[in-house]
Amino acid sequence: MARARFQILDRDEEELVHAKSIESLENIGVLIRSSSVLGMLKESGAEVDSRTGIAKFSEGMVNEAVERAPKSFTLGARERKNDIALPVDGFPKISTDGLTLYMIDPKTGERRNAKRKDLADFAKLADALDPVEFFWPIVTATDVMEAAHSSYEMWTSLISCTKHIQGDVLSREDALTQIKLGALVAGGDEELRKRPLFSAVNCPIAPLSFEKGAVEAQVEFAKAGVPTLSMSMSLSGMSSPVTFAGTVVNANTENLASLVITQFAQPGAPHIFSSESAPIDMLTGNMNYSAPEMLPISAALGQMSKRYDRPCMTGTWGMSGNTKPGMKGSFCETVCTSYTMFCNTDLGTGMGGLDDAKGCAFEQLVIDAMVWDEFRAFFRQFKVDEESCALDVVKEVGQGNSFLTHPHTAKNFKKELHFWDKNRLAWQATLSDRMVPEAKEMALKLLEQHVVTPVDPDIVKQGNVILKEYERSLIA
Repeated sequence: MARARFQILDRDEEELVHAKSIESLENIGVLIRSSSVLGMLKESGAEVDSRTGIAKFSEGMVNEAVERAPKSFTLGARERKNDIALPVDGFPKISTDGLTLYMIDPKTGERRNAKRKDLADFAKLADALDPVEFFWPIVTATDVMEAAHSSYEMWTSLISCTKHIQGDVLSREDALTQIKLGALVAGGDEELRKRPLFSAVNCPIAPLSFEKGAVEAQVEFAKAGVPTLSMSMSLSGMSSPVTFAGTVVNANTENLASLVITQFAQPGAPHIFSSESAPIDMLTGNMNYSAPEMLPISAALGQMSKRYDRPCMTGTWGMSGNTKPGMKGSFCETVCTSYTMFCNTDLGTGMGGLDDAKGCAFEQLVIDAMVWDEFRAFFRQFKVDEESCALDVVKEVGQGNSFLTHPHTAKNFKKELHFWDKNRLAWQATLSDRMVPEAKEMALKLLEQHVVTPVDPDIVKQGNVILKEYERSLIA
């Protein structure tokens, strides 16, 4: 089937990125701030310097990790109709933004901290919006113990949304708590392994380092069959070389290193190649999501993921880099973000986010979902075969005549052609907030009327007990 997608690297360039990534892993290595993970890797054949914490991986180890990793698997959901089979067949699946620092209050329009109730409402809204395919806890809950916030956010999301949950993790103990919670809803450890109801974003710290808590959590998730997304955030000019190639090699190297860790912790564990890499704004030092270089970086890394037959998340989606909801980007800024979805990515993230992922709003989630609903038309697959070439029809119509009245056109035009929703075109106006009132009205209506399939109350109680026990262990 034919589908629009970007290929940016030619074969020689692709091979060079791979070769330089291997050279980096063999000669420079990665910093792993965990003695237990270093020990596991040393036993598996890595060259480890326990004094510096540097681990170096041979090409053989990398190749073995690539061979061990499953090429396809399913991201489970509480309702099976919401399961996501990877790699995707058709358009990418998009989630909300994750772990923003503030939200826009729907009543006052002012920014404020978020609480668990707000997170539950965002999860409910995501559940109601068909274009949102999975849910990343979009806010950081400030009314729970800070050291336990990731577990609370995963649990709140899981019981408030029937779609797959993409969480975050702080430590080994955090991971073990989340595994208990996931198994509780899934029906046991083996059921969770078969259909993981949640996955975990695990960011290497560019350049080439893995924090103790996160990497130890990654090992526990691998053992439990919970997918890890190795989201490299290589920032050109700050945490990776300023050159396009240097950033791509760094992000690819970090993904391969993460894959080695997962596969030698548990052969066959699900793992997702991921990158949200971009240049920094040289005036502010902030990550520049609207930089034109983000598109080719995403395209190159999506291409590399497919070289290794890896499901991937290398695309981003979100229409407002501003502090207020709307379509606040210019045409070029909007294209820069939206076109990353053509970069061979299976998954994407960013719906509902504001202010370069620092904030979020209910109405922005609706806007991003509605625009994506239309944009998905670009990802339709087209059959190219003997029948669809339609030479028999060409012969019947003849030279210089019209196909408009031929039965073949009437039979097939609704399948072959997409018709824009005229009522939604105004929502796509750039540098505009004219769609915000309607989006806000829709969000509040969905929050009032949508009913999320509930989790058994006894299971909810057991989950709350697990969280309280985890809190007590952290205090102790």
